[in-house]
Amino acid sequence: MSQIALPLSLAGTGPARIVIGTANAHVADALAHPESWPFHTAVLTGLPRSGKSLLARWFAAGGRGEAIDDAHRLAEDALFHRWNRAQESGTPLLIVGGEPPWEIALPDLRSRLGAALQLEIGQPDDAMAGELLLSMAAERGLVLGPDAAAYLVPRAGRAFADLEALVAMIDRLSLERKSPPSPGIWRAALEALHGPDEPRLL
Repeated sequence: MSQIALPLSLAGTGPARIVIGTANAHVADALAHPESWPFHTAVLTGLPRSGKSLLARWFAAGGRGEAIDDAHRLAEDALFHRWNRAQESGTPLLIVGGEPPWEIALPDLRSRLGAALQLEIGQPDDAMAGELLLSMAAERGLVLGPDAAAYLVPRAGRAFADLEALVAMIDRLSLERKSPPSPGIWRAALEALHGPDEPRLL
């Protein structure tokens, strides 16, 4: 699997990185080439904490087009007007919704967005989950060690939010114990999240 990092330097956020793997490589490729989008529009959905907003900010910051984040929270008539304005100007428009399926009640909006390029961030595989764990830890200043991904990934939930919660728990326990992350802290974090019956693979 090919994985790349997309550097972001956005005002007020500091440097950030997006791990690209099997779950989102097709999305990153599509966002890099908006000239091929039908009706200059793409609709992006995916699991919580999967990086939809970060990808949208990267897309807009690179001058590739306009992005509407959390579009599923907007009034549908207002979103329809935004779509019309983008059509009039010829500006590529990335519309970020929530988890699929996104149910749209307004018939005109539903038909327009149904004709757009549909992009969905899936669930990471083992290799991407490992890269995500290490990247999330690095953002917190944690050094998990070379064996952390191999130990944690088979025992962790695969959802992006699960991986984020695991890194946050490792960080918390490391601070509480005033100790750098260690296999003991990894195990304690898994148990804190999954209970005493957390998977203990041989």
